[in-house]
Amino acid sequence: MAWTPPERPDWVRAVNAGEIAPIAEEAALPLTRDALVAEAAARQGRVFANASEGDAAFGHPDFPAAPAFERLDRFLEALAQEARLTPIGRWMTRRFLLRVLEGRLQLMDYLRADPGVEEEIVRAPLFVAGAPRTGTTILFALLAADPRHRVPQAWELLRPVPPPSPDPARFASDPRIALADRELVRPQTVVSGLLSIHEYGGRKPKECLSAQTFAFQSEELTARFHVPTFERFLEDEDMREAYRMHRLVLQVLQRDHGPTRWVLKSPVHLHALPTLFETYPDAQVAITHRDPLTLLASLTSLIATLRWSHSDVVDPDAIAESHLRRYAATFERLADWTEQDRLPREQVHHSHFRDFQQAPLETARQLYAAFDRPFTAATNAALEAALASNPREKHGAHGYSQDDLGAAPATLRPRFARYQRAFGVPDD
Repeated sequence: MAWTPPERPDWVRAVNAGEIAPIAEEAALPLTRDALVAEAAARQGRVFANASEGDAAFGHPDFPAAPAFERLDRFLEALAQEARLTPIGRWMTRRFLLRVLEGRLQLMDYLRADPGVEEEIVRAPLFVAGAPRTGTTILFALLAADPRHRVPQAWELLRPVPPPSPDPARFASDPRIALADRELVRPQTVVSGLLSIHEYGGRKPKECLSAQTFAFQSEELTARFHVPTFERFLEDEDMREAYRMHRLVLQVLQRDHGPTRWVLKSPVHLHALPTLFETYPDAQVAITHRDPLTLLASLTSLIATLRWSHSDVVDPDAIAESHLRRYAATFERLADWTEQDRLPREQVHHSHFRDFQQAPLETARQLYAAFDRPFTAATNAALEAALASNPREKHGAHGYSQDDLGAAPATLRPRFARYQRAFGVPDD
């Protein structure tokens, strides 16, 4: 594996050496469910007399706390036994989990106060659902540039309660933007090179998995940390609760906005498309394709760098093998679902990363046509402007190679032969 750990700034090395006491002291606080739940509640002005009272507050008849907390317990156990967090990694992880717990508590409180929110109709959402590193981010950014679409910004998915204001000025100045910025930009300051792989920020379009994290059923919990036992557990989970939580977050976000044309994105949807369509029967899904060995090499580099921001021990070969196994199985299922008509054909559109690179506007135009969405001169101008403001390698080049996958590409390619034939995916 050619991946090498990026440089860390002096202040991060000082934190990990225990030389910055306030961060070290906070990092040393317990990462247990009881401690985290109690602190998250206290931050919201709540104190519970006993565990059952806490479970009731973090749950609702439609979203019981018990299964979510069981997943949290499993995650925390894997984190303690497998992740080998540095002090800075432990500090960031603790703050992340507290924010998620606070967000879940706020969502449940909001649902009790306004039960009608579950009657909000999320109408015909458009999901970008290709595998990672297949052009999903730039396609998402283009679709976000269309003023007829609403794309959730990072701060909305991280802190959805209360619903954002429909007033544009108040929306743009919401104080939650700065909170999200601090959380999302922090890992980019802990290691160098992350920004060249993926750009994060409070007002950037955000992936759906952040909404699913409120159910503790999300790849946010497996991407940043080496937690293989929890990763395998999550792969075997029925994802209905994650999608119901995702829908609730959208219902809250659109509560004061009227009819909303959501455009959403996450590679995780590729693993659970039947569940997505069960949750959103009129959804439209744009699946992007790329040489699987290239996308997996790029993904391995991203995940290794994310984990390096949290731990001194990163095994890129293990990361590569985990994703080779996962996506080989997912691509087989995608071929099965397609051949067996388990996915509504008129609601699924396929495109290729190579076409998008060579003719992005035409590729976008084809997607609009497939989903019967008008592509006007104003649409074209908006997408052109988005392309101009997001040039390739804007923050530097991201280096990776198919040879980084732990085995010769020729020996790996047969695992993806059926997928490439089924969807016409060329080799790079």
